[in-house]
Amino acid sequence: MLARLAALALSFAVPLSLVPAQVAAPAGAWSGAIELPGDKLEVHVTLTRSDSAWQGSIDIPAQAAKNLPLEKIAVDGRKVTFAIAGVPGAPTFAGELGQDGTAISGTFTQGAQSFPFALKQAPSVSFDGVQAFVDDLRQKFHVPGCAIAVVEGGDVVTTIVSGERDVEHGLAVTPDTLFAIGSSTKAFTTLLLATLVDEGRLDWDRPVRTWIPEFALEEHDAGEHLTPRDLVTHRSGMPRHDLVWYGATISRAEMVRRLRWLPLNKDLRTEFQYNNLMFLTAGYLAERVAGRTWEELVRQRIFAPLGMSRSNFEVVASAADEDHAEPYRYDDDKLEHIPFRDLTAIGPAGSINSSVREMARWVALHLQNGKHGDTAIVQPSSMNELHTVRMPIGDDAASPDLVSVGYALGWFVDVYRGARRVHHGGNIDGFSALVAFLPDKDWGFVVLTNLDGTPLPEMVVRRLSDRVLGVEDKDWAGKVLAKIERTEAEVEQGKKNEAGERHSGTRPSHDLADYVGGYSHPGYGACTVTHDGDELRIAFHGLGAAMEHWHYDVFRCRKDASAPGIEGTKVQFTTSFDGDIDALRAALEPATDPIVFTRQADAQLRDPGFLRTLVGDYQLPGQTVKFAMQGDQLTVELPGQFYVLGPRRNLTFDLIGLHGFSVRFVLDAHGRAVRVRIRQPNGVFEAERKAAK
Repeated sequence: MLARLAALALSFAVPLSLVPAQVAAPAGAWSGAIELPGDKLEVHVTLTRSDSAWQGSIDIPAQAAKNLPLEKIAVDGRKVTFAIAGVPGAPTFAGELGQDGTAISGTFTQGAQSFPFALKQAPSVSFDGVQAFVDDLRQKFHVPGCAIAVVEGGDVVTTIVSGERDVEHGLAVTPDTLFAIGSSTKAFTTLLLATLVDEGRLDWDRPVRTWIPEFALEEHDAGEHLTPRDLVTHRSGMPRHDLVWYGATISRAEMVRRLRWLPLNKDLRTEFQYNNLMFLTAGYLAERVAGRTWEELVRQRIFAPLGMSRSNFEVVASAADEDHAEPYRYDDDKLEHIPFRDLTAIGPAGSINSSVREMARWVALHLQNGKHGDTAIVQPSSMNELHTVRMPIGDDAASPDLVSVGYALGWFVDVYRGARRVHHGGNIDGFSALVAFLPDKDWGFVVLTNLDGTPLPEMVVRRLSDRVLGVEDKDWAGKVLAKIERTEAEVEQGKKNEAGERHSGTRPSHDLADYVGGYSHPGYGACTVTHDGDELRIAFHGLGAAMEHWHYDVFRCRKDASAPGIEGTKVQFTTSFDGDIDALRAALEPATDPIVFTRQADAQLRDPGFLRTLVGDYQLPGQTVKFAMQGDQLTVELPGQFYVLGPRRNLTFDLIGLHGFSVRFVLDAHGRAVRVRIRQPNGVFEAERKAAK
């Protein structure tokens, strides 16, 4: 009996090669893009089959088209064709299912034009309800507009938009709306440096002075040994000093030169301290190595290969684009439209403007280990270097769901609900952004908004991550809103408490007009104090605020919409031994001693033409004092002594290198110097000008 069964089995045996392969039916949801010249047109297709008939629809987000009906749907083995109904040019997809049935690729034809297309089976992850979540969250956080992209591997899974890019004109956000991405720019700078490392033109661990010989920091050894890796991991030993660049219009070379005058507060590589100026230096380093501007290099090496044709670096360029977001701030329980902030000087740390559609390609580049299609923009080893933590960050999180790991090269790294997350946010006047990806899960996200300082991007990324990770959604937003309310209440109480620290009944030591003038610091630059009615006003890098008298010679900056960051800053004026106002100081960087701005000399005393009118011999009892010019500076010579004079104001000069000594010229009614008063610790002595021979 066993023999008969075996023979029967053998009689039905057929070679596997003769068995027809089962072809998966293309029913379901598909996402992908049509490859247009220099761009990708995102599409989402749904195919269903009932009663032996096929039906379908297509969404084209860039054209705000949803649920367009499909017609002429035909499936023949692996061949799949369908057309968009009612659209001129008979737009038709003719493709073929891949071997595993999870992809369709082929040719899209409309009119006389044909382009390749590729679709992938929609992921099993569901984002149902996310649109409603974002709409609700945007209202709670008072965000005018928001755009989101979700990326799996190298493909955009979905884009979500909510709200308005321009409230005044009622213009809606689209996936192509340009937003400022702020500090999310930093990762572009590090990837740019990585391309130079790949070429052997740069080394992460050689001193910056190798390529910028004049580079220096306040602490000599730190300046000598600081490397490109130190620049982009926030471990230079320098605190933020953001008011050096905020609003400034000086060149990058000048900003790097000023670093030597900025106080450090930590040793090199000992503590994480976020610093935009170091990233500015990193971008300037790329310029010095490659001989082109940072903008040209990013456009050539990153934007162009990724097809990021509308991304730019200047607010002027964004504002001129037909689809751009306007900047807003929420303050005093109302939404305010604010001016764009020009970030050209600090560009490598935060000046890029882009859309979620183009930023999705940036995220895909990182998920694809440095490749875009068949093009390797950066080597896999360098991409791994960019994502590797090099500076730990203290973890003060109250929840085990989010554990900080540290800072890599232009990226923060943490663990979110058990998954490694690489991310970087961006906040600048009127905009907040977040770029994040879960490298081990092959998913990434971009969230762009047109409100500054909002936590909404982080809240959205957490909700999207929850879906990808298959864990229960958490009400992170509720916790954040409660914390904001507590913080606002604490701030209000703090303001009330501050008033109790004020000494009442005091007055300034001088008339307000005596404080007026220019002041300067070699690192922070110049500031100006003017007199406006009963108040002084300070101006610094285009920022300004009226100052109320607080007590003694201390004034406090009032609230000003153009400079919210300096509200409450106290400015203290100091006097010289002569009783003149000679400097002001302010705590512009809380991690260091107050920054001292020295009063600038009167313009007249810096004019060589005027200085020459003071030249001559002046007679003291028993000796002659000679004033002469050395280059553009005035000098004084006494028997056995010679000094260069430093101009001050009111015809007064200091003897450089000799504290407590100064000279003041006295002019007659015709503006001619007739005598000089020489001040020194043991008295004031007058010397009459000798008549010229």
